[in-house]
Formats: sequence, C-alpha cells, structure tokens
Amino acid sequence: MKTLKLRIKDKHSKLLTSLARQVNFVWNYGNALCYTHLKRTGKFFSAYDLHHYTSGATACGLDLHSQTIQSINEELVTRRKQFRKAKLQWRVSKGARRSLGWIPFKASSIKYINGQIRYSGHFFSLWDSYGLTNYNIKTGCFSQDARGRWYICLNVVEKEPKPIPCNKDKSAIGIDLGLKDFLATSDGLKIEAKQFYRKSESKLKIAQRANKKQTVRKIHSKIKNQRLDFLHKLSSKLVKEHSAIYIGNVNAKSLSKTKLAKSVQDAAWSAFRTMLRYKCENAKVLFKIVNETYSSQVCSCCSCIGDSSPKGRTGLRIREWSCLHCGTVHDRDINAAKNILALGHERPIVGIPSL
Repeated sequence: MKTLKLRIKDKHSKLLTSLARQVNFVWNYGNALCYTHLKRTGKFFSAYDLHHYTSGATACGLDLHSQTIQSINEELVTRRKQFRKAKLQWRVSKGARRSLGWIPFKASSIKYINGQIRYSGHFFSLWDSYGLTNYNIKTGCFSQDARGRWYICLNVVEKEPKPIPCNKDKSAIGIDLGLKDFLATSDGLKIEAKQFYRKSESKLKIAQRANKKQTVRKIHSKIKNQRLDFLHKLSSKLVKEHSAIYIGNVNAKSLSKTKLAKSVQDAAWSAFRTMLRYKCENAKVLFKIVNETYSSQVCSCCSCIGDSSPKGRTGLRIREWSCLHCGTVHDRDINAAKNILALGHERPIVGIPSL
C-alpha cells in the first residue's frame, strides 16, 4: 500500500471549503457530546456510540457522505485516546486561527471517473500524475494547505504490481548525513546541502515585520515544497541505484537544542530517512540504520583512532585528516560513510580501501 497526493483544481475550492465547514461542525458536535457524556457518567464514548447520535445527519441538510461522518467519529475517538484528553481542540472555520480544511472518506464514498473524483454527488477535477486507473483506492481525505490549495490524499494498492528488477549488478552503500554537505556516500559522492530556509530567510523576515500573513504562508509553503522535491528525487535515485543502503543514526532532536538548530531543521534528516525506509521496502532494497558513534574518528583502512582524527564538536572544522598509523588521507564525511557501510555489513571497520 502507498499514499498518493494529487492537486485538486482551484475552481473547486469554494465547494470544498463549504464541505470542510460541515466537517468541522460534525467534529465539534461529537467533541462536545463526548465531553458532556464523560462529565455525566464518567465514561468515554466509543466510535460506535457516536455513530448512533450522528446517523441520519445527511438527511438533515449536511452535504457529506455518511462514510465521511463515520470517519470523523473514528478519528475523534482515536485522537482522544492518543492525546489522553477528555476534550480535544475545536475545529475553527473562520478567522486567523481557522483550522485547515479536512474531509475524510472511505473507498465506498468516492469513485474515479474519466479524470475526476466523484464524491457525494459532486465531481472534482484533478491533475492525475500517477494514473489512478492502475490503483485500487482504500481510504483517503481531501486536505487543504496553508495557501488555501486543495489536495486529495489516497491510500492505494496497485492492481497489477510491477515486477521488481534484479539487483545483482547493484552495490551496497553507506551514507553519512551532514550540514555542510547534506550527505556523503561510501563511494565518494557528496551532495551539497541546499539550505532552502536560509535562502528565503530574508524575504520571510520582511514579510513577518510587515505583518503580511498571506505572504508568510506562501514563503513557508514554497520552502516546504522545495525541500520535499529535493528529498524525494534524491531518495528515489539512491534506491534505484543500490541493492542495500546503510545510514547513520544522527540524532536530529538533540542537535536541534544547540546553536545548529536552524540548519539541522532545514536539513530534514528524519524525513529523508523515512523516505528511504518506505521506498526501500517497496523496491525490496535492504535498508538499515546503524550506530555511527566514532565513525568520523576511526580510520576506515586500519580501524585506529589517532590523535589527528577529528573529535567532538571542536573537530567539526576539520574536513580532511591523515591517519598517523597507516598514513591514509581521509575526507571526514566519506570516511564516516565507509565506516557506516562496514557496520551495516556487521564486520569490523577495517580493510576498506581509500579513494
């Protein structure tokens, strides 16, 4: 199963916004009902109990499919259990703090016909870049971004899965993530960090000082799209070209509490690892996260830690160093990637030839 996200054409925005307000009404009604019942009886409502109170809502003027109302109730109960709260936040339809539009549905409530999605008697045109006729739709939702654009997110299964190509001629690779270079691989490839937030930071500050909220949303949306496009293209390329991928377990959460926080969050290491994980699973490529402790300090040829190797945060400025034991000159990041590859193979980090 995979998730597809497709853009809905802007001419349907007004109708979808109206449907989203009805979703907010059902959510708030169920939220208040659960809280009132809890105060009265000391017990929580289940999704089945909520269905009893919301059944027949479509006959009372709501333009939502009955499966959508059931999905709202199920999501409400799931989120209440997840956050362990008696009452969740209200979904707001107007004002500066309005909730982004969200319309969930199940497979039986939608149908794909001639490039359009049919939902609750309405037809929504979209840009079908995936070929939805090749998939069976399971569940999904309409969702709105900060700029007011609408998308449809679908959980789908391929009708005829494509044969997985043989990976005999492909090699394994170790990956070391960084800030100056986004990643370095064990075969010598280095990808420069794009720093999308840094490049748009000056425009963002000007818009924030002028209190131009719509412009701020546009800039943030552009940064997000640029970052996701870069990560998706890079992760797909790596999965297609290698039979096994080993990557370091760099802790983005702890580094986000340091002076490097802005650069770490701009790099989006966790999102990149998540993309690699599910793409490797779909392509039957081995994926493993290994402990990268001391990977930059250990010589990938003789497995020694010498006095010349970079150590700690003070050694971040050292990009190249030579081993005092074997004399090999190392690039800091590529050496770490080679050690990660050796750890992925579960063998001592020795015997890897230098470039």
